[in-house]
Amino acid sequence: MIKIAIFDMDGTLIDSEHIWERVVIRTYRGLGVNLTSAHRKTMIGRTPRENAERLFAEQPWTGPSPVAVGNDIVSNVVEEIQRTSALTLMPGVDHALQVCKKAKLPVAIASSAPLSVIDAAVDALRIREHFSHIYSAEFEPYGKPHPGVFLAVAEHFEVRPEECLVFEDSPSGVLAAKAARMQCIAVPHANARDHSFVQTADITLNSLKEFDAEVLTSLG
Repeated sequence: MIKIAIFDMDGTLIDSEHIWERVVIRTYRGLGVNLTSAHRKTMIGRTPRENAERLFAEQPWTGPSPVAVGNDIVSNVVEEIQRTSALTLMPGVDHALQVCKKAKLPVAIASSAPLSVIDAAVDALRIREHFSHIYSAEFEPYGKPHPGVFLAVAEHFEVRPEECLVFEDSPSGVLAAKAARMQCIAVPHANARDHSFVQTADITLNSLKEFDAEVLTSLG
């Protein structure tokens, strides 16, 4: 029986990937790093620090440390979120949250984004009241696809991983959810729909608009 609903944030709850991409490209271009589309795909779901360390190992730069670069990216993303009026919820978020509310499911956010970014986003969109718990992978040794961030949320609510339902958009997020032994609904972007990790999700939806009581019941 599902007792907790856990939502990823970037790309699942909020349409923020364009902000991350803009800041990341600008930052690494300034460091002389050749950031390919393949790099950007593998960065999704991982923490800014992890990504900076991986890129530095591949293409060392002079100047700021990987930790400093990760921190700078986070600061710039927060700044853009706070000043932009273009930040929006993904389609169907309000509907999905209402389905969870009617089912009396506590709802949490579990994101690889640092807490400062999560706070800026939920406050900008005024959705904090919907979430019983907000947690960031910055407090874990590893970001997704490691399951730590999801397992920590289950521990917070004192439920078994099998009693948690995760909503994810990225391959690394789906892999993390399944590695945590949780049920997972994938709402992938078109370019990730055929990814082998996404296909391990229990259910795949085109949009959160398709999530309803019937889908929830089918998961047990």
